Amino acid sequence: MDLSDGHLLRIYIGEQDRHDDEPMHQWLVSEAHRQGVAGATVLRGMEGFGADGSLHTARVLRLSTDLPLVVEMVDTPDKIEAYLAVVDTALERGLVTVEKVRMKFYRQGGN
Repeated sequence: MDLSDGHLLRIYIGEQDRHDDEPMHQWLVSEAHRQGVAGATVLRGMEGFGADGSLHTARVLRLSTDLPLVVEMVDTPDKIEAYLAVVDTALERGLVTVEKVRMKFYRQGGN
């Protein structure tokens, strides 16, 4: 199997977080695309809380308009580190994790 070393990046933010006039998750994905990161996925959580302890939930009785989001991407360590250098200038609150992974890209038209 042809695996290479990579990094899995996860950025935990809230649905209402913004960068300038744009939702933060959209800015993060657009910036990743601009920098040539292999791909990005935004996952919307049903419930969660962050450092401030506020519960955000999709339950009917406590419906939140600020659900938790996770932006995930996997690429080479160099690409992820370069991307994070730009994210550091824009992200005011949230949590970032980076994990070492083994990866194999499958692309249209061959590997």
